[in-house]
Amino acid sequence: MTMDDLVMPETRVCRAALEVASAYCSPALLNHSVRAYLWAAAYASLHDIAFDPELLYVSAMLHDIGLVKEFDSHTVPFEEAGGHVAWVFGAGAGWPVERRVRASEVIVRHMWDDVPVDRDPEAHLLVFSTSLDISGRRPDVLPADLRAEVLERYPRLGLGEEFLACFRDQAERKPDSSAAGAVRSGIATRIGANPLDAQGA
Repeated sequence: MTMDDLVMPETRVCRAALEVASAYCSPALLNHSVRAYLWAAAYASLHDIAFDPELLYVSAMLHDIGLVKEFDSHTVPFEEAGGHVAWVFGAGAGWPVERRVRASEVIVRHMWDDVPVDRDPEAHLLVFSTSLDISGRRPDVLPADLRAEVLERYPRLGLGEEFLACFRDQAERKPDSSAAGAVRSGIATRIGANPLDAQGA
């Protein structure tokens, strides 16, 4: 499997989502967002999971937008803030309300421990891909050659250190948030041991 085998949606809405992520995310967070889609699409292909490529791509591009200063809320968990951004983005893109809600749901649910694939395939895939990219969870599920190709194209750029700083800041200001729970559960150790960092800087 190579990147050429993955479904890459090239719709107007996807291009706009990438433009938004590029404008507001740091280089490390932007590459993380792109990798989140690629890992998810690869996992779906390997496990025959049907999904909506445009919905997943938009959700991946915007799933961490609530961590950037322009959209960071001092009261709302970052994934909920990101879900609101996605809803507004979808309105601007001309999506019906139901599709805007779906993007918001996928982004909120990516912080769950697990989402059943039959309940929400896009959120299920985003949970897998983001936990792989941040915490190094289940890297061997994807072919080593594909991992190397993706990391060469979209390097990590010190993501672990930057992401951990974001989560610690979220935890300090919002102690009841999922980010705070992740900090308490030892995400720093998991980030520090992420095998993807040994593959691609």
